[in-house]
Amino acid sequence: MASDSIKIVTVVGARPQFIKAAMVSRAIVRHNERHKTPKIIEEIVHTGQHYDSAMSEVFFKDMGIPKPAINLNINSSGHGDMTGRMLIALEKQLIDRKPDWVLVYGDTNSTLAGALAAAKIHIPVAHVEAGLRSFNKSMPEEINRILTDHVSTLLFCPTRAAVDNLKNEGIPNDQKANCNSRSQVVVSIGDVMYDAAIVFGEIAENGSTILNDLNLVPREYMLATVHRPENTDDPERLQSILTAFERVKSPVIFPVHPRTKEKIGQLQSRNPQQEIFNTRLIEPVSFLDMIKLERNARAILTDSGGVQKEAYFHGIPCVTLRDETEWVETVEAGWNTLTGANAENIVEAALSARPGGKIDQYGDGHAGDRVVESLISHFKL
Repeated sequence: MASDSIKIVTVVGARPQFIKAAMVSRAIVRHNERHKTPKIIEEIVHTGQHYDSAMSEVFFKDMGIPKPAINLNINSSGHGDMTGRMLIALEKQLIDRKPDWVLVYGDTNSTLAGALAAAKIHIPVAHVEAGLRSFNKSMPEEINRILTDHVSTLLFCPTRAAVDNLKNEGIPNDQKANCNSRSQVVVSIGDVMYDAAIVFGEIAENGSTILNDLNLVPREYMLATVHRPENTDDPERLQSILTAFERVKSPVIFPVHPRTKEKIGQLQSRNPQQEIFNTRLIEPVSFLDMIKLERNARAILTDSGGVQKEAYFHGIPCVTLRDETEWVETVEAGWNTLTGANAENIVEAALSARPGGKIDQYGDGHAGDRVVESLISHFKL
């Protein structure tokens, strides 16, 4: 690589990661427009972990990011098999592409495979959303994020709790460290998803027609998402969640993940008398349509980590259908209530959901720029 340039390979595998990566890709473009050196060259490698038909050319155009340089099409298998195949394929890609940094996001199998592939061939890893912990190691995501953090060179934290978690694991916040040694550097940057909420919130509000398409009135419906195996693979938990949806009085709009839809179908086949009256199961929606639904809901019921934060970003109370969360500040500020899958707790939380207090940890909408600045300042040109 020329001495006046830096090459980055960004590894992603699911739509939320592309949205986060979009904020950094946009920041890279801004940097290159404003500065002659160092020029930053980014190549996106898509593992294919989550197939999403909505990720068409229009999606990438809306995000303002280049289409992936390659899609490895590795999906639909167990965690070990998937991560192993990704590791093999990504190592080959990194050897061929010779990046100066490998940039990974979040906590998926793609995240871990990208980090391990890079670390084993001595390419420094930068991890966006470092330091998040649910403290529940039965979650595959928790294993992925812990291992990724401990092989990363640059750790980009979205919250103070994330910085504290790393410190407790022996990774101190030492920004004077030399990234070209074995040191690790923790950088508090704010949240790239907050960047995305600012950029795409108004675009969605003005451009999406989903409320008219579904004949919805703002603040007169609740929005639900359920996809985690702990909820979908346990018939009792899934049944309890669906029962709660029927009792929250407001219509529940439920974009259903194909896997979740299959599990609901299995429940109904066991109980043919069961009907869903209050809940509208709809097909998965586009990114901008999802934002429009979030921004206009009365409350959001979800087991997604990202949607919990998006609820706060858009000023909507959230009920989290899990027993723990990585985003503890949303609970502490009163925006988010943890209910697990208990129907009574879900109903009570949904009916009493109200806005909470201000959270001052997510930055100012420029987290993507701080990622780019750190990648430059912590790299020896």
